[in-house]
Amino acid sequence: MSYLSVFIIGIGLSMDAFAVSICKGLSMKKLAIKQAIIVGLYFGGFQALMPLIGYFLGTSFESKIQSVSSYVAFILLALIGANMIKEAFSKEELDEDASLNFKTMVLLAIATSIDALAVGVSLAFFEVNIYPSILIIGVTTFVISIAGVKIGNVFGAKYKSKAEIIGGLILIGMGLKILLEHLNLLPF
Repeated sequence: MSYLSVFIIGIGLSMDAFAVSICKGLSMKKLAIKQAIIVGLYFGGFQALMPLIGYFLGTSFESKIQSVSSYVAFILLALIGANMIKEAFSKEELDEDASLNFKTMVLLAIATSIDALAVGVSLAFFEVNIYPSILIIGVTTFVISIAGVKIGNVFGAKYKSKAEIIGGLILIGMGLKILLEHLNLLPF
């Protein structure tokens, strides 16, 4: 798997964090860059940590399911993507709390990075150097989260559901690409 593919997956994974970052920015009366960086560090850090954990879980049973690994990756990415799209249309709203306390941020960071754990499992089935890959995913999420805080603070909530839909479509598309490559159905 190329680093470009990992970067695209990182963009897809970061959309949940982006949506929550928009809500954080929305709830802040006056935005300080330090606040945006704190949000980015929590979300980027957990988006890097979870695929690493998933990768090590995946490598522990990789040999047992190597023959179906592309199907597993496709199913995991498609399910995660479909869930993100479903959440975009959900009427449930996140609590728009400006708090950046440790407990609040850790819970939000875990909630927005659970899907990255499953992606980490699927990364175990491909030739990927995990450390640069998690760095790419983490930095991508860090930057996108900072942008989300700023966008939320300036423009409001109108981009939240669009971000989740785009993220879901990206993950489904990457899963489909993996499956089609495995089946030798891609013309390139």
